[in-house]
Amino acid sequence: MPALPLIWKDIQIQNQKLWDTMQIKPERKAECEKRFLQLIANRSKYLEVANIIKMPWYVIACIHSMEAGGNFSKHLHNGDSLAKRTVHVPARRPIADPAAGKDKDGNWLPYTWKESALDALRLKGCDKITDWSIPRILYLMEGYNGYGYRQYHPNVNTPYLWSFTNHYVKGKYVADGKWDANAVSLQVGAACLLKLLIEADQKIVAKEKEQAEKAKEQKP
Repeated sequence: MPALPLIWKDIQIQNQKLWDTMQIKPERKAECEKRFLQLIANRSKYLEVANIIKMPWYVIACIHSMEAGGNFSKHLHNGDSLAKRTVHVPARRPIADPAAGKDKDGNWLPYTWKESALDALRLKGCDKITDWSIPRILYLMEGYNGYGYRQYHPNVNTPYLWSFTNHYVKGKYVADGKWDANAVSLQVGAACLLKLLIEADQKIVAKEKEQAEKAKEQKP
């Protein structure tokens, strides 16, 4: 496989091609479906943040799955506990103190998932993005984990996106800066989840539109 391009126009074309030809591996569909159901059940929580940032809720859901396993007691930045500021990169986030304040003993209460998520997404500049096409979404999510694969291992599509699909076989970072060419990601890739969530969202929106139209017709 040729080196992955670093020019946006080339990245855009490549990401679209990967998306168009992506297939979830049959033996991994059950795991993908399980995580998908977990995320779609919390659509309203993701929408609350998405409406503030002005971005698709399903992108937030995918990042939440990758960084925190969909756990709402963890920071969206990196999966650290909401009990205090982040410890791992990006460390010491959010900068602001928890909105809940302190308890009766003077100890800071945990951050809410919402305030943490807003901080994480703003830190990544998501509130400034206006292009939410599939290639741009994939590039954003890839960057959330880092472009190490693209820069140093161009023969491996990042498992952060493509794990459990036909576009990934093996090779991953097993620790910061530590590469293992034979290690295999066991995490559901973000692209799998994105596809399932977009399809589900389209059905939900269509149904809501249909219900709204029926409600209008029934009005005297």
